[in-house]
Parts: sequence; C-alpha cells; structure tokens
Amino acid sequence: MDQKLQGYIKDNRQELFDLLRELVLIQSYSRNKKGVDRVGQRIALEIGKMGFSLERSKQENLGDHLIARSPGYEPGKKQILITGHMDTVFPEESSFNWYKEDDHKCFGPGVADMKGGLVVGIFALKALIHTGKINTLPITFIFNSDEEIGSPTSRALIREEADKARLAYVLEAGGLAGEIVSGRKGNFSARLSISGKAGHAAFAGRDKASAILELAHKTLAIEALNAPEKGISANVGTVQGGIGPNTVPDLAKAALDFRFLSDSDGTDLKNRLSGIIEDRTVPGTRAEMEIVSGRPAMPQTRTNRDLFEKIRALANDLETPVVEELRQGVSDANIIASRGIPVIDGLGPLGAKDHSEDEFIDRASLWERSVLFANILAEI
Repeated sequence: MDQKLQGYIKDNRQELFDLLRELVLIQSYSRNKKGVDRVGQRIALEIGKMGFSLERSKQENLGDHLIARSPGYEPGKKQILITGHMDTVFPEESSFNWYKEDDHKCFGPGVADMKGGLVVGIFALKALIHTGKINTLPITFIFNSDEEIGSPTSRALIREEADKARLAYVLEAGGLAGEIVSGRKGNFSARLSISGKAGHAAFAGRDKASAILELAHKTLAIEALNAPEKGISANVGTVQGGIGPNTVPDLAKAALDFRFLSDSDGTDLKNRLSGIIEDRTVPGTRAEMEIVSGRPAMPQTRTNRDLFEKIRALANDLETPVVEELRQGVSDANIIASRGIPVIDGLGPLGAKDHSEDEFIDRASLWERSVLFANILAEI
C-alpha cells in the first residue's frame, strides 16, 4: 500500500465531488449525442492535463468514444485495460436532472451508473501521476458512449483493446456491502411478432386466427424456460396488440429478455426458443422473432478469482473490505471476458437504485474506491 496515493486523494477529495457534480448535471441519455459528447469534452479536458494521449472514435448518431493512453503505454506490448461508459438510461425530457449530496450519500442520474466510476478512474490515475508511478504502467482507458443500449458501436473497439491486454478493470458501481464483480450472467433480448387475421369478434368462431391468443400460448411456453436452479431466466417483459375488444387481433408483439450463466446455456436457450417460435398452436397465425441485443456470459474463472483475491488483500490492508459477487446484470466486462483475459468489474463507488430516480452512491466510497483502485493499478 502506497501512503502517497492515499494522501493525494484525501487531499483532493473536494475535487472528486466537484467533477462528479459536473458530469452528473450533463444530460447524457445514450441517444442524446450532443449531451454524451459534452461529457466526453469535459473528460477530455481532464485527461489533457494528465499527460495521456487521447484518441476520439467519432460516431454519426451516438456519442463519440474516447481512448486515453498513459505515458507508459507502448504499442505492441500488453496493456492494462480500463473501461467506463459516459451514457445514462434517462431520456432528455426526464425530470431526474439534478444532483444533490448530504453527509452520507450523493444522488443524481448516473451517479452510480456510472459517472461515479469515471471519477474513481480519473482520480486514481491522477494519484499515480502525482507519485510518478504512471510512467511504468501501460494503461488504456476507454470512455464509451453506448453501454446502456448494448454497446453497438463500441463493442468492436472494446474487443480490439481487450485482445492487447493482460488484464482489465471495469468501473461500474460496487455493491453497498463492498461487492466487486468476478462474474456476470450473459443475456440476450428479442422482439416477437405474431400475425393473424382480423375480423369482427361477434362473428368469430373457435378457429379465429387471433394473434393475441397465439402470443398467450407462446408466453406460457417462454416462461416455462425459467430454470433458476441453473441460473437461467426467461421473461416476457412487454406485450401489445389489438385495436379494440370487439376485433379479432391480427397483430401482437412482445419484448423478451433472457439471462444465463454460461454461453452453452445461452445457445440452448436460443435453440429452445426457436422451437417455440416455429410451433404453432392457433391455426392461421405466424410468428417471427428478432434478437436485438446481447452479451456473452462472464464466468467466474480461476483467473478472475485469483485477481479478486489479490484485490481483496489490498483492500484489507486499506481497511476497505471487498466481497466477491456474481452479478445478475451485464456490462462491458462481459465483452472483455469473451476475449479470454482476466477482468474484474464493480470497482466504482458503492451505489444502488441505478436506473431509477432514487439512484445514489455512498459518499465516502467515492474517494475510498479511488484509493483502492490507485493501489490496484500500482501493485497488481
């Protein structure tokens, strides 16, 4: 443990909260390109003071991605990869557009997911610059713009940089009990569309080609795929169809979500789902399905757990204990894990209620996690 790292971050605690406030008050819904780019501009201003090189991956419809590289980075040599996203889930018109603090918590859109994590990463690196350790560390930090919508434009960039890394860290929020993430479930989401034949309900017989009736049968079959004992979940999340109670519906739609612990389970889920889509219960109906997004599973591999144990030892020395977690949700760590390198996630401040207007972080954990992350980069 380096006392100088801890001392620098403690001496600059107010700057951490000032930067957090600035970032949170910039509206950065994933599809608000101007807003996400404003977050990127503020981060670029900070990175520009740190002696890092900075590349911008320009995007037409979504925010640009930033790639920052430390003075110790050398092309062709293995790097340490850090990732964090600048976008949030809250639409531009959302009334959740404020930031506030009290003695124990900070509140605001993205304060946990994951602008707090960006602040942790930036100030950990500043501490390493202060002590001179940064010059020997080959670090690449990706600030991407589209994680909340599945990383459609940053996925290839993350894979490319992961292939050049010896290990990686992702700065999503930690859990309130000190959890950091050594594994995550994989997921995919899909759209289901069923067509039938419209008609007047008063004259419909038992053979009516109701799209909603066929969707009801498929909903039951999809929900039967749930196997919590295997870590598998299947959910019909939204449905829509029909134009009135006296009309046989000729169209019905549903949005589906699936989670799994291993990629083999994910493949099996897709195969069984295809069988459900092909099987027709109501004559005269037809079903189509489109998979719209997904991420591979992030298993709790031996290398991930070994890396976690090293982090736990450092955290214990710093008297900020951590707990290992298998997290149900997905992140860009799933993409990194698919490249076969060790990756640990959940290294941001301790937070909860993300994706809601009650989102918050534990105030003290913002600088405590910055100290921990600086030591992780320096020692591991």
